[in-house]
Amino acid sequence: MMRGSMIPHDNTMANLLRPEQSTDWLHMDPWRVLRIQAEFVDGFGALAELGPAVSIFGSARVREEEQEYQDAVRMGRGVAERGIAVITGGGPGIMEAANRGAVDAGGKSVGLGIELPHEKGMNQWVDLGITFRYFFVRKTMFVKYSSGVIICPGGFGTLDEMFELLTLVQTHKIKSMPIVLFDTQYWRGLLDWVTGTLGKRGFISPLDPNLVVFTDDIDEAVEVASSAVH
Repeated sequence: MMRGSMIPHDNTMANLLRPEQSTDWLHMDPWRVLRIQAEFVDGFGALAELGPAVSIFGSARVREEEQEYQDAVRMGRGVAERGIAVITGGGPGIMEAANRGAVDAGGKSVGLGIELPHEKGMNQWVDLGITFRYFFVRKTMFVKYSSGVIICPGGFGTLDEMFELLTLVQTHKIKSMPIVLFDTQYWRGLLDWVTGTLGKRGFISPLDPNLVVFTDDIDEAVEVASSAVH
């Protein structure tokens, strides 16, 4: 209720319909909240009926002629042959390879991309693709719709996904899921430092030894990552 001097000279309807010359409002936080909300709605709507899925993470910089690429193709194919969808970040490298393997097997191939200045868009093997503006919305989709994860060699983006997942499991924000670190030599030093240096200082709780599986065997990686799908 407004009386006296508190009564405005304009009204809400007039303000809504008034021609707006400035576009500064497009970059304000309230408008960003609506965009974030829209991304969640789009993601949930697109993936809700996907069915069981396994996410495969890894470097975008791996080339087709490299062994890591061929390994990821076999992983994607192996997951899809079990009737499980393959989810990747939708980009090139290991992501492309895993999507390619899923398509080769006639399975569901999903790409959850991110809007970045240097990204070239979805790889050609993605059958269902969504591009996000915000990393945290994209991560939510990975976690919500994956029953298991295979983490191949990669850089900061891959490490970010891995530690985010470990943090959520350790803090019981999500239920435990099978996490496979493929290429033992690549990952062992990092996890030894985490469990050794951080663990000895008491900076982290002891990692559940059953939480992470190291392997160099593609079939084992697929088997473990798919083990939570009933």
